[in-house]
Amino acid sequence: MSEGRVRIGCGSAYAEDRIEPAVDLVEQGELDYLALDCLAERTLVHAQLRRLEDPDKGYDIRLDRLVRELTAPAVERGITFIANMGAANPAAGARRTKELLAELGHPDTKVAAITGDDVLEYVLERDLRLSNGKRPSEMDYGLVSANAYIGIDPIIESLRRGANVIVGGRIADPSLFLAPAAFEFEWPLDDWDLLAGGQVAGHLLECGTHGSGGNFADPPYRMVPDLWNLGLPIADVYPDGTSTIWKLPGTGGAVDVENCKAQLVYEIHDPSTYLTPDLTVDMREVTLEQKSHDHVFVQGARGRARPDTLKVLVGVREGFTGEGEVSFAGPGALSRAQLAADTVTKRLAHDGVVTEELRIDYIGLNSVHGDATPADAPEPWEVRLRLAARCNTEEAAAAVAQEVEFVYFGSAAGGGVRKTVKPVLAMYSALVPREDVSVTVDILEG
Repeated sequence: MSEGRVRIGCGSAYAEDRIEPAVDLVEQGELDYLALDCLAERTLVHAQLRRLEDPDKGYDIRLDRLVRELTAPAVERGITFIANMGAANPAAGARRTKELLAELGHPDTKVAAITGDDVLEYVLERDLRLSNGKRPSEMDYGLVSANAYIGIDPIIESLRRGANVIVGGRIADPSLFLAPAAFEFEWPLDDWDLLAGGQVAGHLLECGTHGSGGNFADPPYRMVPDLWNLGLPIADVYPDGTSTIWKLPGTGGAVDVENCKAQLVYEIHDPSTYLTPDLTVDMREVTLEQKSHDHVFVQGARGRARPDTLKVLVGVREGFTGEGEVSFAGPGALSRAQLAADTVTKRLAHDGVVTEELRIDYIGLNSVHGDATPADAPEPWEVRLRLAARCNTEEAAAAVAQEVEFVYFGSAAGGGVRKTVKPVLAMYSALVPREDVSVTVDILEG
């Protein structure tokens, strides 16, 4: 770490993020830390399903590639690597990381495994009420997973114990970036203003290329250069909790005040009360200043005590979705699509196909705005009918998809049929007292 700042790069924002920009950060960023957020809500549920099929799996499906292309090069350059790529099975993910690093010539790397975010047994035993208003015992479907968002404490413990590669599960996104700053500057974990500064920097990094313009372009009003070559954001965090957000020269995108403003409020329900596992952040006095090209200085974050509870993501199997799409074009396209939808729904009713939910969209007219679509919206020149139903059985879902395909023999000139049948994994949330979530750090050495 250079005197007066710690440099943290964001290497990933979700499970299928591009790896190439993170390679650039490792090679050119002169980083102290590279942190990767590898999870989203449904990503974790899918990982849990993989773990159910194979108890030695359930970590990020990119893990081998991440270790070969990012972790090992980071270790070679003295960059500490932090990731929640352990997903549903951080212990196995850490073991696989350690094994690969040994194969790549780094057998002495200390790899930390952070476990304990899996609270499925806890949720079931206490029959906790979920965000859908029901308890597990009242639900028709089984729970697949329950993972608590955990914060910086186990990362800091890992760093104190000498780990230079840290693998966890459902570590909260911004906590991956806050932890290195809190550790390096020895911030007291109840100095809420300092932590808030680091958390705001983490929030500006956690969505990856969103922080460098990846969610900002709106031509012709807002233009972002070279979107094809988006660079990932970097934060230089200072001891007083301020930070500079920037990106590598020569990469696409932009780090400017307007884009940072947009990212600052992204996914924030209440800027005065941004709840995280580590603290409550107040962003209302945050200021952004363009210091130089692609460099934005951030200050003014305030913090309050962390919540007494941790949010838990609960994955539930909820039957199957049967879905089909078919296109209509030219004069009367919408009328023919509406006739096709009417035909399919009447056939399903006639054949006794039971659906729990049924949704009909006319893509090109109302698939995004739904009932908010203006009644006088002009009829589209082409429209794609999408009909989807959630069913209790795979057979019923397949029947729905098949009836959409049979539209070939319904209203005139439909084409381009696509159909799918897939299981439904719903996500709900719950709150648990933080003291009931027991997190463990194991260091894999030698």
